[in-house]
Amino acid sequence: MSDGERSSGTGRLLTGVAWVLLLLGLWLWGREVTDVRHGISAPTTGDVAAVGRPAEVELPPAARPLGAARPQRIDIPGLGVQAPVVARGLDRQGAVDPPPFDQLGVVGWYAAGAKPGAAGTALMVGHVDTETRPAVFYKLSSLKPGETVRVIRDDGRVAEFTVDDVQVVTRDHFDAQQAYGQRESGRAELRLITCGGTFDRASRSYTANVIVSAYLTGTGL
Repeated sequence: MSDGERSSGTGRLLTGVAWVLLLLGLWLWGREVTDVRHGISAPTTGDVAAVGRPAEVELPPAARPLGAARPQRIDIPGLGVQAPVVARGLDRQGAVDPPPFDQLGVVGWYAAGAKPGAAGTALMVGHVDTETRPAVFYKLSSLKPGETVRVIRDDGRVAEFTVDDVQVVTRDHFDAQQAYGQRESGRAELRLITCGGTFDRASRSYTANVIVSAYLTGTGL
């Protein structure tokens, strides 16, 4: 790959992920973000369009939240994903720092928020791709309600989440509280977030975000 191609790929990845995390940073600092619009305006990168939650899918009851423990790995059997998880904080702009750009197989967890499996909404972000290859959350939008996400924690417990909703949300109208906030009080919830829609070469960013919502339904060792 030439220097120009490498620069283009890095720029595309940086812009796409930075946009997702900037929205999250705005919400975390309580700044104004309004007018949610669910659905899609274009196919999701690498996958078919997300469809939300079909009415016929029966989901299991929520499990009692676990105590607080840090995540070490995330497994998504339906996508063939087994990825290490690293803690991330906020950058100087108030957005969450993504995983390093040379670690496209790593998932970032917002360490100042809820811990996966504990009560609240834990937030995880991952890259979708570069100009040349897919990244850890490339197929995220193909998850379906009822599928499993497992988070291995540093207390030896496994938090088992069930996907209940998959949305592709366009960037021009966005309600961060609805996207990232807790759906039901007292539950342990998880959000997996990456870029989606199409890549706009003029603005060098994606047109949407893929947001997977899941909740704790079981635990293991």
